[in-house]
Amino acid sequence: MSAIRILLVDDHTIVREGLRALLSGRDDMTVVGEASTGTQAVELATALEPDVVVMDLTLPGISGLDATELIAGRRPETRVLVLSMHDGEEFVRPAIRAGASGYLVKGSGLGDLVAAIRAVAAGQAFFSPAAAKVLLTDAKAKGRSADSGTPGLEVLTAREQQVLKQVALGRTSQDIADDLGISVKTVEGHRANLMAKLGLRDLPALVRLAIRTGLIGLD
Repeated sequence: MSAIRILLVDDHTIVREGLRALLSGRDDMTVVGEASTGTQAVELATALEPDVVVMDLTLPGISGLDATELIAGRRPETRVLVLSMHDGEEFVRPAIRAGASGYLVKGSGLGDLVAAIRAVAAGQAFFSPAAAKVLLTDAKAKGRSADSGTPGLEVLTAREQQVLKQVALGRTSQDIADDLGISVKTVEGHRANLMAKLGLRDLPALVRLAIRTGLIGLD
């Protein structure tokens, strides 16, 4: 399998250098470029065709939010993972609407960053607990409306249902692994399998299913 091609976008050089150092040592990842502005991010995403753009929201020129929307529109095969110091709903919701496949806060650990990059590169969604809570709130507001054509929990193993519940509640892969006594890699494998079985591509749909089937409550 070829390495995940990553474009780093942050207006702080030390942040980009730190991320490059952390990610470049992994066999399945390679940093193909860096951008310090939203305009550069869009230009490099077009020129370099990365698999994943790790995007800060606060950038000079056009914002990371605008850059995300432009990249998602021009290169839908490139996934945008927002990495921001902000975790409020006023930042999370617009980022998702703009086309971000994941949202991580900068206080997250390296394990979550690596898991998030792998997840969005595989066409899945990944959200930090704070961001996931926003999605959970939105899903609860919509009530128990079903996703048309979505299979029920009977297609999942007992372990996959456990992982589904934890993911829907906004738990990180590391937290789930610790609770269930399994490895983070195993959690990610269960997560990928259950998303495929259910025919879901994003976390909001997963949360709605968990609510509809009673796996998690509305309270």
